[in-house]
Amino acid sequence: MKKILVLILCVTLAISAFTACGKKKEGFTVGICNYVDDASLNQICDNIKTQLEKIAKDNNITINVKYDNCNADANVMNQIISNFIADKVDVMIGIATPVAMAMQSATEDNKIPVIFAAVSDPLGAGLVDSLAAPGHNITGTSDALDTDAVLKLITAAKPDIKKVGLLYDQGQDASTAAIKAAKEFLNAKGITVVERTGTNNDEVILAAQALVADGVEAVFTPTDNTIMTSELAIYEIFANAKIPQYCGADSFALNGAFLGYGVNYANLGVETANMVKELLVDGKKPETLAVKTFDNGTATINTETCEKIGFVYDDIVKAFTPFCSKIQTIKTADKFE
Repeated sequence: MKKILVLILCVTLAISAFTACGKKKEGFTVGICNYVDDASLNQICDNIKTQLEKIAKDNNITINVKYDNCNADANVMNQIISNFIADKVDVMIGIATPVAMAMQSATEDNKIPVIFAAVSDPLGAGLVDSLAAPGHNITGTSDALDTDAVLKLITAAKPDIKKVGLLYDQGQDASTAAIKAAKEFLNAKGITVVERTGTNNDEVILAAQALVADGVEAVFTPTDNTIMTSELAIYEIFANAKIPQYCGADSFALNGAFLGYGVNYANLGVETANMVKELLVDGKKPETLAVKTFDNGTATINTETCEKIGFVYDDIVKAFTPFCSKIQTIKTADKFE
């Protein structure tokens, strides 16, 4: 009798194991780490979360989101990622280049899939082998900036411009390629380049004041998170000096810069979430899932700053139209509505 009971128990366990293995997983956990609290990255994060909710509902699954913000602190960032690993998340999302690089390093052995968001130069950062075929457990969305397109707006607004300032953080990988391209563009046109950098809010304020003292006629800032977090503290420095600041994202214009030019970050967030769906629901692998890039044709003009620096809006639109697929306006605020 005991032998029969043991046999029945073994068969039952085998059937249970088989059923568990054959059953499609319906619950997933996604860990999201944001690099810093700024308008662009927060907009991306908000849209990722909203789209993940929609994906869960549409596919009759549950997606548990674990979110944290490291506020540009490397130690905090690494701890957040370690927590995600301990929680056995199914996918990590790293918003901005430093987070993506840290996640890539932390998942070399465990191979947890990583989706990055808003990485300006995935190749230059060493995250992927190519945009078409990443080749590792990481892929994502890129906000690669068409630097020449932004600089063409500077020369369109003032064809005889002689001196342009570059404001950025040397430690931001997102700025490296864009600043190199900017210098090449401006040097080729015989325009004097003045570089000022900062790594925190106080340094960025000093750098902005220095550019005014340098007598620059315009300022270019790429998609640099350090400058972005300081924008509300510096935009009036340039506006009062009647110096237009041209930047690599609409969030800069939201925070007071004259112009932001680049991708739609709300859409980038949606597409980042859609890539998570391709992994979790469709069964695709990150190493074969191409990095998504976007059109950089939208110029966002801060109408309040435009007026303050002495530009006539209609004239500016006329000058910019040949170089933009879309021109939109915004007023100064601390965050998107």
